[in-house]
Amino acid sequence: MVFGRGMLVCVLLMFAALVSIQVHAQVTGATLSGTVTDTSGGIIRDAEVSVKNTATGISRAVTVDSAGFYTVPNLLAGIYEVRVTAAGFSTALQSDLTLAVGAQQQLNFSLRVGTATETVKVTAATQIELTSSTLTGHVDSQTVLDLPLNGRDWTSLATLHPGVNLIENQMDYSLGSARGNRGFGAQLTVSGQRTTNNNYRLDGVSVNDYANSGPGNVIGAAVGVDAIQEFSVLTGGFSAEYGKATGGVINAITKSGTNDFHGDVYEFLRNSALDSRDYFSRSGNTPVAAFRRNQFGAAAGGPIIKDKTFVFGDYEGMRQAKGITTTLRFSIAGNLSTLVCKLSRKISIRCGWITNLARRTLCSERICLTTRT
Repeated sequence: MVFGRGMLVCVLLMFAALVSIQVHAQVTGATLSGTVTDTSGGIIRDAEVSVKNTATGISRAVTVDSAGFYTVPNLLAGIYEVRVTAAGFSTALQSDLTLAVGAQQQLNFSLRVGTATETVKVTAATQIELTSSTLTGHVDSQTVLDLPLNGRDWTSLATLHPGVNLIENQMDYSLGSARGNRGFGAQLTVSGQRTTNNNYRLDGVSVNDYANSGPGNVIGAAVGVDAIQEFSVLTGGFSAEYGKATGGVINAITKSGTNDFHGDVYEFLRNSALDSRDYFSRSGNTPVAAFRRNQFGAAAGGPIIKDKTFVFGDYEGMRQAKGITTTLRFSIAGNLSTLVCKLSRKISIRCGWITNLARRTLCSERICLTTRT
C-alpha cells in the first residue's frame, strides 16, 4: 500500500512538471517562416529572429541559416511581436501579427544599415498564406462568442465557409438509438462528401464519435463554446499530416491562460412558456409541448507564474426536459358517428389526422388503436 501511494505521488509530480512544458501538435501549431536580407537583396546570415506572444509573454528565438532563411514552427495561435536583429543593421520590429490555428505564414524582412539601438517598425500588408495551397477558413474566438448558437454547438459555425453545409433531414434525436446509429453530432457535408468522411480535431486529437461522425451529446450539440479559442475549416488540398478525411477537417484548439485573469459566468434559458404554437398545434387545438432547457457554466483562466505557466478551466452543464407532439394518420372502418373513447370522451376526426399529447385509446366496432407520446 505504501509503495502504491508513493508511485501515485511520483506520477502526480511528473504530470505537474510537464504542465509547464510548451508542446503543440503539428496540425494545431502555426508556422512562421521567411527570409532576412539587406536593402540590396543580399542575404544576412546569423541574424536573430525573436517571436513573442503578446498575451502570454512567451518568446522563442531562432537564428537565420546560411541561405538567409528562418522558420519558427509550432506557435500557439494568437497575436505576436516579431523582432529581427543583426550586427551592423537596425532592428526590425513587426507588431500585431496574427497567427491562426495550423497557419503557415510567410514574413520576410529587409534590414537597413545602422545600429542595433535603432528600431524600424515594419507594417505588413494583408496576410496571405503563400506557403500552402490548402483551401481553408478561419473562425476566431470573438466570432465563436458573438454569433448566436442554438444549443451552443461550436461545430455549426463551420457552415459559415463555402462548401460546408448542414444535413437537416436526419432523424430526430427523440428517436434515440435510430438516430444514434449515425452519430449524435452535427451532420456536415464538406465539398459534397459524406458526413462520415470528415475529421474533427481538438488540440490535435481526433474527436470523431463511434460512427465516425462529428462530436456531440444526445441532443446533437458539442458543448464547451467558452473553452474554444478558435478553429479552422479545411475543405480541400490539405496535407497528409491531417489524415482520416476525404471530406474536410475541422481543426480546433482550446483556450489557455494568459498573463491577465479572465472569466465569465453564464446561464442560457429556453422555455415553452415563451413559445408560440405552430401550425399543427393550432389546427389540432392542442397546447404547446413542454420544453425547458437550461445551459449554464463558468470559465476562468490566468497566470500561475507570469510569462511561464498558465491555467484555464471551463465547465458547462445542460438540463433539458422536452415533450413531443406526435401526429398519426390512420383509417377506421365502421360508422364514425358511433366512435366513442373508452374514457367516455368523444374525439373529433378531421381528414383522418389526430394529434396527441397524452395517452389515449381510440375505439370502434372493428379496430382499437392505442397511441402514446
